[in-house]
Amino acid sequence: MRIKPLQDRVLIEPAKAEEKTAGGIIIPDSAKEKPLKGTVKAVGNGTADEPMVVKAGDVVLYGKYAGTELELDGEKFLMMKQSDILAIVEQ
Repeated sequence: MRIKPLQDRVLIEPAKAEEKTAGGIIIPDSAKEKPLKGTVKAVGNGTADEPMVVKAGDVVLYGKYAGTELELDGEKFLMMKQSDILAIVEQ
């Protein structure tokens, strides 16, 4: 798979939803929350008004309803504008 987002868009692979709670209780699929963290897989070139700050490999936090869900080669991704990203997680 080779995708190049345009302008200020970013392709993100969401983190996997938690399978168990800290106490060891298994969470059913219907009760799992949508993850709000993911890894940047590809970025566009930015725009004249907004240069790209994130880069491929960054772990980021984003809003609950941010982005458009895509399924490519059986994997789920989110495509969103860079402005929908709330923070970069420092490793």
